[in-house]
Amino acid sequence: MKQMKPAILLLSALAVLALINGCNLAPTYHQPAVQTPPAFKETNGWQLAQPSDGVIKGKWWEMFNDPQLNALEEQVAISNQNVVAALENFFAARALVKQDRAAYYPTVSAAPSVTKSHLTASGVNNVVSGSTTVNKVNYSDYTLPLDASWEPDLWGMVRNTVRAGSYTAQADAALLENMKLSAQAELAVDYYELRSQDEMIQLFNDTVKAYRQSLDLTTTLYQTGIDSQLNEVQADALLETTLAQATGLAIQRAQYEHAIALLVGQPASTFSIAAAPVNTPPPAIPVGLPSTLLERRPDVATAERTAAAANAQIGVTRAAWFPTLSLTGSAGFESASVSSLLTPPSLFWTVGATLSETIFDAGKRSAANEQAWANYRATVANYRQTVLTAFQQVEDNLVGLRVLTSQTQQQNVAIKASQKNLELSMEQYRLGVASYLNVITAQESLLSNQQTDVTLRMQQMVDSVQLILALGGGWTNLDLPSSKKLVLKTSPNGP
Repeated sequence: MKQMKPAILLLSALAVLALINGCNLAPTYHQPAVQTPPAFKETNGWQLAQPSDGVIKGKWWEMFNDPQLNALEEQVAISNQNVVAALENFFAARALVKQDRAAYYPTVSAAPSVTKSHLTASGVNNVVSGSTTVNKVNYSDYTLPLDASWEPDLWGMVRNTVRAGSYTAQADAALLENMKLSAQAELAVDYYELRSQDEMIQLFNDTVKAYRQSLDLTTTLYQTGIDSQLNEVQADALLETTLAQATGLAIQRAQYEHAIALLVGQPASTFSIAAAPVNTPPPAIPVGLPSTLLERRPDVATAERTAAAANAQIGVTRAAWFPTLSLTGSAGFESASVSSLLTPPSLFWTVGATLSETIFDAGKRSAANEQAWANYRATVANYRQTVLTAFQQVEDNLVGLRVLTSQTQQQNVAIKASQKNLELSMEQYRLGVASYLNVITAQESLLSNQQTDVTLRMQQMVDSVQLILALGGGWTNLDLPSSKKLVLKTSPNGP
């Protein structure tokens, strides 16, 4: 045991030296700079109503005050299979971080063995004892060894690999949130488009009822000889055309219902939503400043964390230029008898250290480092492009809501004018001072304006959802898991 102490001291000194002198060869990472405007342009001259807290909450769909939408949205994070797949991808990335961290520590293995051998009696294994020759034909060998090896992280290769893995796992966590937010927004869009179809179907049902009354009037006037058959035929043609249009509306409603079933993870064959109108106006959406947008969009966080991971990979490729220190050691017991196996005379041990360096690789390491730098620059460009896209999407939906608000008000005026026109045309027709063609023109004009109104109000709801999506929903980059949580948390195992 005394002979073992110098080797243990040497091994300990090398380990401490490795820990003290370890360095990081990755460039110092800074979040890529982007140009941030002081305010959103498309709010000029028009401001969305601002809630008192000024931020979107996590369950942003509750802003629409629709219980059925709330119930459907709650199912997305649980049952949507794209979200589930993104969650498992995050678990896989987190497990990879744990694998990379294992390189910080030594690897210890044990290989106990028992060997029984039979040798020839006439061979060199004969043992002479006094004047008697003993043939040692059978013997046993019991071994209980422990082998340890460790490569100290002198140049930060392991640390940068772990950092890159952690940043990638954080990027996957943000990607999961982006997938969830996109599915939730798509559900809300499909929901309001379905509700728009419900309103459109109700509009056509009411219109068909009114057109039947008009047809009955022209038929009565024709049968009494007051009006011509042409007006009856025209009224009948308009009714049948409108009936055909009303029938076709059911196709698109069914498709929206099927799309919602897919988003909530249910079979389209067993899923249904009862018809109902939209009874609430678009919600008040807090916009905030462009500078806060970078902290609230999960896709921006994904791009930024990916850039951070690429930066850490540069440190990994740089470390390949420096020598590698390998520390190895073995210890254990070996004896021909089980009874004497765990005794001091049966103890054996070895320790050693190896320093290795690649002398020539034909430019392989230089090329790997060049590739790492190019990958990093590409991720920075992708991050900046994602930020620019985020600003564009917010501006697009702001201008859409601003214009739609004015357009909806103007459309209401147009509907009232069309209704008045139809009333006057019908009254003049009854009095016989106007052609029935005037009535048909007025009816078609009213229906067209009412259809436009339904479409505009639907687009307001859709643009409100899209604006919330563009603003990142209720997410913030403070929700990203820290490096410590990535290691501590565990994912469920098995199917």
